[in-house]
Amino acid sequence: NTINPRDSVPRQAPILPLAGVRVVDLTWVWAGPYGSMNLAHLGAEVIRIESAKRPDHFRRSPFYPDGVEPGLDSSGMFNQWNQGKSSVAVDLANPAGIELVLKFVASCDVVIENFAAGVLDRLGLGYDELKKANPKIILASISGFGQSGPYRQYMGYGPSAIVMTGLSHATGFSDGPPEEFGPATADPTGGITAAWGIVTALEKRDRLGEGDYLDISLWEASAVLGIEGWMHYALTGTEPPRQGNRDETMAPHGCYPCIGDDEWVSIACACDEDWCRLATLIDEDLEKDARFASLIDRKQNEDMLDEIIGDWTSVRDRWEITHELQSHGIAAFPSLSTADVINDPNLNEWGYIERLDHPVVGKRAHTGIPWRFSRRPNGVRSSAPCLGQDTDRLLEEILGMSPGEIGRLRASGALGDMNN
Repeated sequence: NTINPRDSVPRQAPILPLAGVRVVDLTWVWAGPYGSMNLAHLGAEVIRIESAKRPDHFRRSPFYPDGVEPGLDSSGMFNQWNQGKSSVAVDLANPAGIELVLKFVASCDVVIENFAAGVLDRLGLGYDELKKANPKIILASISGFGQSGPYRQYMGYGPSAIVMTGLSHATGFSDGPPEEFGPATADPTGGITAAWGIVTALEKRDRLGEGDYLDISLWEASAVLGIEGWMHYALTGTEPPRQGNRDETMAPHGCYPCIGDDEWVSIACACDEDWCRLATLIDEDLEKDARFASLIDRKQNEDMLDEIIGDWTSVRDRWEITHELQSHGIAAFPSLSTADVINDPNLNEWGYIERLDHPVVGKRAHTGIPWRFSRRPNGVRSSAPCLGQDTDRLLEEILGMSPGEIGRLRASGALGDMNN
């Protein structure tokens, strides 16, 4: 037998794409933490800088598991969006705390924050100051309306950004006013945009040796979600009509009631052939009904069409309908509740629903990473941190401080943990 020389060479274990990248995370609430969480999922070491004196709003949000005492470490909202990170407690109102942050910056690659425009400069942590500590630093600032321009000082939250994209104006029933788009979609959209920008900035830094300053606005990051409305206006010069669950180019296209309490199934027929297959399943004579022969006919008689389909679905199980229609090539799927998502067998089998142990709340279901590597480790690496749980360890490991120095910092009030 011959030996392949390559087999005798130790192979390096596959590592995550951002392994070795260190991030100082100054974010809170949703947009910023969502962005830094995805950096952690990609392998970066993400160090949250936070304080018990002014804790993250999500740490204070009343989403506590049953049977768990409310507290800064038990909110489900915080524990969902801060998986994979560590936590260092620092009081940013204390000058010594600011100096501590700058020392961390000197040894890191990225700073990400989502304060209101101008706050970072007022703290003494603006881009110019960060560059003094680390000339190659990459700073990503997420705000409602950017760091410059006439709207920079306006308060910006996810819902306000969405209404400024045209999405709310296009959302609603045909005979009603504009409606809220739903959740604050601009927050995670802004966060993932920041994460992508940071990845490209890291690649640029590796090539050119230069840092960067990324200015991400929730408004711009979420405007792309309204592309259909924008194209409608560009091509026709008119605003897209509000149409509820319906679609201009498909009929039927809607959400229909099923057996059970608030159980629904969505059905969409993209062409006449789809409709013919659905019509035959509902009633063999329905396929020959002239009122529904073409898309134009179906749109003209859409109220009657939806009533017929709703009568058919209302006495059937949503999953039985889904399996039957999918087997005939018709797009259909239940409208899933949160409980449906958490308990979905496919999502659990794929590992998307994570149940990592947490020191305060135990094992709770959280959404995980929506991608899978083929040659690298998968899965969330750790649950969300308790406030300040890594303070002493990282001050020692990264900044080389002794226990005595850390004790004096704590006594001075520079560490914003529970002991201050």
